Amino acid sequence: MNPIRKLFDTLEKTLSAKDSKYRPLLPIFKAIDNFFFSAPDITASAPHVRDGMDLQRMMVFVGYALLPPTLMAFYNTGLQANIGLETLGISLPPGWRGEIFEILGLSVSSKSILANTVLGALYFLPVYFLTLIVGGIWEVIFAVIRKEAVREGFLVTSLLFALILPPDIPWWQVALGISFGVVIGKEMFGGVGMNILNPALTGRAFLFFAYPGSITGDSVWVPVDGISRATPLSELSNQAVELSFTFKDAFWGTIPGSMGETSAFACLLGAAFLLITRIASWRIMLGVILGMVTLSLTFNIIGSNTNPMFSVSPLWHFVAGGF
Repeated sequence: MNPIRKLFDTLEKTLSAKDSKYRPLLPIFKAIDNFFFSAPDITASAPHVRDGMDLQRMMVFVGYALLPPTLMAFYNTGLQANIGLETLGISLPPGWRGEIFEILGLSVSSKSILANTVLGALYFLPVYFLTLIVGGIWEVIFAVIRKEAVREGFLVTSLLFALILPPDIPWWQVALGISFGVVIGKEMFGGVGMNILNPALTGRAFLFFAYPGSITGDSVWVPVDGISRATPLSELSNQAVELSFTFKDAFWGTIPGSMGETSAFACLLGAAFLLITRIASWRIMLGVILGMVTLSLTFNIIGSNTNPMFSVSPLWHFVAGGF
């Protein structure tokens, strides 16, 4: 890696020169440099604490924690799609996904782990890459204007945003949502460390209110035209409907929903990793859990004849919805 490090150092000197016409590209270069190498600035003396953990490594660890939900997003999105295609009697996914299936020698089968994972990836990856490109462009624009470095945090924001979207959301809405989240939810406050809103959740909230037809409703959670399946929350809120899933199904995540939020098990794996590495605070996590349990138990006590969700056990909130 030494020759590569020397090449990066030479490029940085060239770009950072005051008379360099390529100086506006310096934030982009530093973002690439920090992605492959640790930050060059280190603490050399007291009274500062010397520690290997910095913002860059912290964001990388959060990315690692998101791997279980991401893998589950691949599998479950493909599973729900394959179940829908089997119901319609279709042997290959429609459009370009079907062409890729044919090249790989795969066919529609909800019992095939490989077919489910590949098909799910064909739904998830375009959404993720579009989020990464559009959101990354906004990050670079603001970094160049402010003459700041592009922070690693956006890698986490882009992945989180893709994970909390339904699989069949229109791509133009993905681009619009991440643009709103990054610009309004983050950069308008001053960027990293200054924002009071989570950019990914801000983008999703914008889409929820601006285009509810693409975020709410039963049909959007199964990425197959002509197939409509009720979401767990809609079934739980209707006492007249018999549940089509079990608590076990909801815990493992084999239910309709946003691509990366259906599996409580996958989220718990990521949470455990963050707690072990001390990236996350157990106090904050415990506070959130106590808040949810207290509020749901309060609603249980109050009761409601018009809103069955008031009588739902707190246990269901752990495995259904976005908690």
